[in-house]
Amino acid sequence: MHILIVMLIILAAWRLGDWSRFHKFHATMLYITAMDLLYFFFTFDYPLWTFHSNIGISGRVLDLLHAFIVLPLTVIIFLTKFPDAFMNKCFYTAKWILLYIVFEWGGYYLGAIDYHHGWSIGWSSLFVLVMFPMLRLHYKRPLLTYGLSAITIATLLSIFKVPWLF
Repeated sequence: MHILIVMLIILAAWRLGDWSRFHKFHATMLYITAMDLLYFFFTFDYPLWTFHSNIGISGRVLDLLHAFIVLPLTVIIFLTKFPDAFMNKCFYTAKWILLYIVFEWGGYYLGAIDYHHGWSIGWSSLFVLVMFPMLRLHYKRPLLTYGLSAITIATLLSIFKVPWLF
């Protein structure tokens, strides 16, 4: 399933992404990758979710495929078509949130993802509900987004009792 997602996002980014604006999207692409890698750092020995493959690819490789391909290409597609009108922004963002939740639910249903330490599809849904607006905010106001991200990270580490100091 993960390889299918990688192939679909590459195809979608190639067809739907505005690559002439890559330089404008680049910082937000790095932001989402950095945040994902920070998750790996904090939860290396205490994962909240793990990816699985039915074709023998390790979970760590799948993590990297998501961090360096799926998430950055999501940014390109998401920001390329981002609308101007407020209600259109809300509907557009909601569509992306729903898309991510449906794919994750499918992954969970098919055994491609497991949850641990209290994480669940509900928490993932709440997370993407925050993630997509944060991507747009980072595109517009990156310094504010880093501050809000630090608060979000500290909150999640606390809620899930992630042993992150030593």
